[in-house]
Amino acid sequence: MEAEERRRRIVEAARQGGSVDVGKLAAELGAAKETVRRDLRVLEEHGLVRRTHGGAYPVESAGYESTLAFRTTMHLPEKMRIAEAAAALCGDAESVFIDEGYTPQLIAAALPADRPFTAITASLATAALLAARDHVTVVLLGGRVRGGTVATADHWTAGMLSEFVVDLAYIGANGISREYGLTTPDPAVSQVKQQAVRASRRRIFSGVYTKFGAVSLCRFAEAADFEAIVTDTRLPQSEAHRYSLLGPHVLRV
Repeated sequence: MEAEERRRRIVEAARQGGSVDVGKLAAELGAAKETVRRDLRVLEEHGLVRRTHGGAYPVESAGYESTLAFRTTMHLPEKMRIAEAAAALCGDAESVFIDEGYTPQLIAAALPADRPFTAITASLATAALLAARDHVTVVLLGGRVRGGTVATADHWTAGMLSEFVVDLAYIGANGISREYGLTTPDPAVSQVKQQAVRASRRRIFSGVYTKFGAVSLCRFAEAADFEAIVTDTRLPQSEAHRYSLLGPHVLRV
């Protein structure tokens, strides 16, 4: 099998399964483990995967973005812990922006149910979840609905968001790095996230360890824009410390 075809199949397997294992790839492709490791190094250099001990996982990019349904199947225990910890940082915020995505949706579910607040979101699922609560006023941002994430985007969404001043924003990203900041594949989504950063007094980023070091097409914020970063313990303490030097408090749960 030619190297190009082998690497194409590796990327395809990573995107379909969420991760790949060197040993299994070697058996499936009929290649030596060292050959697969070399392929993964090349793919990482091209920004298509991130290597881990014994394998790799796909990097979301302009050409690939996972769906909301897929995200509900990956790293669920970590996302639940992150959501609980992020929601606990809400404080006395009376208006909260909640980004699209599954972890923000879990944060919304974990927000206090015993006091009133206004929730602003582009996510139809999050809007429906919070609209069922007696004490929550929900503002659903209008715009083009993206099928993969079931959330609105484009200039309509960003324009409506620009009319608000929000106490706290829970913002997600497809990647976060110390060099390139927070990124996402879709310019229409980046536009909304940029506006959320501008419109909010406080900002919290939440995401699993796989987000760190990943870089996508559109940069919308810097790590220094956030008061807190909430992630899981699989992000090394040393790397968490490097992010904390940029300004935010980094919480590993």
